[in-house]
Amino acid sequence: MSFTADRLLLFGATGDLAQRMLLPSLCALHSDGLLAPDLTIVGTARTEMSDDEFRDFAREALEEYLPVARRDGVAEFLDRLVYEAVDATTLDGYKRLAERVGEDCDGLAIFLSTAPKLFEATIEGLAHAGLTGPRTRIGLEKPLGTDLGSSCEINDAVAREFGEDRIFRIDHYLGKETVQNLLALRFANLLFEPVWNSTYIDHVQITVAETVGLEGRAGFYDETGALRDMVQNHMLQLLALVAMEPPTSFDATAVRDEKVKVLRALRPASEGETVTGQYRAGAVAGKAVPGYDEELGEDSATETFVAIKAHVDNWRWKGVPFYLRTGKRLPERVTEIIVQFRCIPHSIFEARGATTRPNRLVIGIQPEENIQFSLMAKLPGLDREGLRLREVPLDVTMPDAFSDTVRRIAYERLLLDLVEGDQTLFVRRDEVEAQWEWIDAVRAQWQARGGTPRPYTAGSWGPSAAIALVERDGVSWHDE
Repeated sequence: MSFTADRLLLFGATGDLAQRMLLPSLCALHSDGLLAPDLTIVGTARTEMSDDEFRDFAREALEEYLPVARRDGVAEFLDRLVYEAVDATTLDGYKRLAERVGEDCDGLAIFLSTAPKLFEATIEGLAHAGLTGPRTRIGLEKPLGTDLGSSCEINDAVAREFGEDRIFRIDHYLGKETVQNLLALRFANLLFEPVWNSTYIDHVQITVAETVGLEGRAGFYDETGALRDMVQNHMLQLLALVAMEPPTSFDATAVRDEKVKVLRALRPASEGETVTGQYRAGAVAGKAVPGYDEELGEDSATETFVAIKAHVDNWRWKGVPFYLRTGKRLPERVTEIIVQFRCIPHSIFEARGATTRPNRLVIGIQPEENIQFSLMAKLPGLDREGLRLREVPLDVTMPDAFSDTVRRIAYERLLLDLVEGDQTLFVRRDEVEAQWEWIDAVRAQWQARGGTPRPYTAGSWGPSAAIALVERDGVSWHDE
């Protein structure tokens, strides 16, 4: 059902995500005139506070996390905010919450920024208070389970009250401009799509590297690990966008239909196609940092690094490896996609002493959003000592190319789409379950072979086995 909500209900409104992302995003949308004048934002969490105390809390968050240039209209934005404390595990407070939402509500959007273990109780409470009607849609923040079984339990609980057309599963990477530009690059330019296949592409690399360690998430991370924290959602979504077939149109059903086909075509990783690691004490950016076990305070077999050689078994990608790599305490914070093209079949310049290198497309997602395509070009000169070619990058730095536009937080687009009801950048249930099915198979293989993650020094690019994983195919990671 298409409608624009006039109420937005934020669960977890006093949490870290609300402070860093949700409240700043909503304020920025307000400042740009993108929120309907009658939209009321109702915050809720366990913490007892009045409306004025919540507004003071929000003001402090905006002062810390929202750029000064985007703070126009903060006072008016704060006037949109009201607050009602609710313990999600009991039914007691939901009737009061419904009163704050208001009987005159013409459309309600709910955002659950809470622990997934609270989802089922929260849905029950919302239903008890009459807040799950046909003009209510719900957004779910990851993680959605810890395996396929628990994910199905969460999805079943939500589906009891909400149809799939009213469920918005969030992967914030899909709100990033460069990720969306990947679709524009492929499907709005005649240049790339004819060569976007196994005939011309040698391999694809996807790297999500972090310099941070546990950062106060010790309990969650030790139960989760790199595979479930990063690969299951962000990295498989990036892989699907790279590998998907052209959708018939740019709408939610068409785009997600093509993504799920890719995820279902993923071949189970075989023995020798995965590497796990765990960081030890070292130095990042010149600063000494402790090892994972020291940060955690105990020994652990949880992986903080994973590299995988994946395969998409369909006509377009048969024989093209997708190398996935993610980890904590790596040398730099970077998320990028490398599309490595094949060598030219014959070089007419070789007899003149020139060497060629295959073209490469680098799509930078963070910290800098950019697209770089490498071409071979002739060095200027008379060539009396031989012809020379050099790799020349063609750079499109997104902030420079669109300097007259505002750089938005990923959650701005996602929250606005939730309010307005556009599901294109959200993840469908069959996508989530296809991702978990593949991830569960990887974890089952790890458990069957036993062993512990390989140690690597903080500040390095992971264990040496990750280098060997690609080098035996004649490939090097992009950082080398």
